[in-house]
Amino acid sequence: MNKLLAFIFIGLLLVPSTVLAKDVLNDYSIQEALNVEKVKNVLGTDIKFYFGNQGHGKILKNHGEYRANKKTNAFLKSKEGACQWAFASALKTLKDRALREGGNAVVNIRSNYKNKETSSTETFQCGAGTALAGVALIGNVVTLGN
Repeated sequence: MNKLLAFIFIGLLLVPSTVLAKDVLNDYSIQEALNVEKVKNVLGTDIKFYFGNQGHGKILKNHGEYRANKKTNAFLKSKEGACQWAFASALKTLKDRALREGGNAVVNIRSNYKNKETSSTETFQCGAGTALAGVALIGNVVTLGN
């Protein structure tokens, strides 16, 4: 039994520290992420997204506040690319909710990584480690007038 424990301990010492590293929280550009062709294809144009206190048309109906929390594989990818994809996935979740609720926009979108809310018209927050990247968003699904 002692030999097994010693073997496990030595094995853990040999694991690179980057594999065991915690997520690093960074801000990434909303606009840069939205300009990625793959992201554009996933989100389409049928639902509009408004971040932070960004101006928008008159709200005719508020369908409620909704959350999206998405993670993606970050192994052997750039942190920025993985974070942009997790961001797109979270926005897609909000888009799908807007379509189900009969809305045409999601407003007041803000980051909510590990339940720490931040609001910005320019950046979103993403936690990325060696294996995973994650984005959590909150937004209000609404119907906007013309």
